[in-house]
Amino acid sequence: MTNTLRQDTVAEAKARLSSLLDAVEQGQPVVITRRGKAIAELVPQQTVRDLLPQLQALRDSLPHQATSGVETMRTLRDDIGS
Repeated sequence: MTNTLRQDTVAEAKARLSSLLDAVEQGQPVVITRRGKAIAELVPQQTVRDLLPQLQALRDSLPHQATSGVETMRTLRDDIGS
């Protein structure tokens, strides 16, 4: 598996879809471009369960909030209403 991001035009992708899917299956993301602009990215499918460690790491990296989101929304609602 390589970290190089593969890019193909829409026309190339249409002509070589099977080989692009083979590359994605091997873990290589593929960007589809139109007129030089990225319009889509094919990436290997992951289950939510596989993403849980990344989500937990993101949550752990966020600063601790003294109040819950619900309480913050209530305060904002009540401030607007007064």
